[in-house]
Amino acid sequence: MYEEHVTDPYRARGKWREPTACPECGAVYHRGRWQWGEAASGAEQHLCPACQRTHDRVPAGQLSLSGEFFSGHREEILHLIRNEESKARSEHPLERIMSIDEREGRVVITFTDTHLVHGIGEALHHAYQGELSSQYTNEDNLLRVSWTR
Repeated sequence: MYEEHVTDPYRARGKWREPTACPECGAVYHRGRWQWGEAASGAEQHLCPACQRTHDRVPAGQLSLSGEFFSGHREEILHLIRNEESKARSEHPLERIMSIDEREGRVVITFTDTHLVHGIGEALHHAYQGELSSQYTNEDNLLRVSWTR
């Protein structure tokens, strides 16, 4: 059996001690995964991977939004994105939006998880069509998703 080569520094190399709680967001590591719930008394305190990424400002995913249609429907589209993130975060504490920034006539949203940015890109494409592209970069372990219309 070989050991998988892991290049993402935020991916656990082993299991956390149980119980462990994140002092920032309140997520609890229990039964092998981070989840929402009450931490047992005496739980170890460590930042969860999502809070650590946010603290370090190292996103796992980035979504760029642009185009005339986006400009005209900006608030509606951002509402859809926040809604999708809220649904995902309710079940998966490590899937979150890190920041929403205006850059050179477009909006760039960073995420703590690649699955979330991919899912939101697909939801945008399903709801509004447009052009969707994804590119994963091994060098910086970042999934870049771009949607324009």
